[in-house]
Amino acid sequence: YNRVWIPDNAEVWQSAEITKNYKAGDPFLHVQLEDGTELNYPVDSAALPPLRNPDILVGENDLTALSYLHEPAVLHN
Repeated sequence: YNRVWIPDNAEVWQSAEITKNYKAGDPFLHVQLEDGTELNYPVDSAALPPLRNPDILVGENDLTALSYLHEPAVLHN
């Protein structure tokens, strides 16, 4: 159970849960979006999508307390 941020044209970033183990060299990351849509997201092993922080950290006042600090994490927080 890992969640990542997937780029989206309408919402900028969408949260997705990884549904199948990823192995280096796999052309797709199998994910399920929050609305239940399953997606085979094409990936480059050098540029995997950013990981999502645990729900307990959502709304954290101090951004340095986030496990993962990147654009989607800051915007979501």
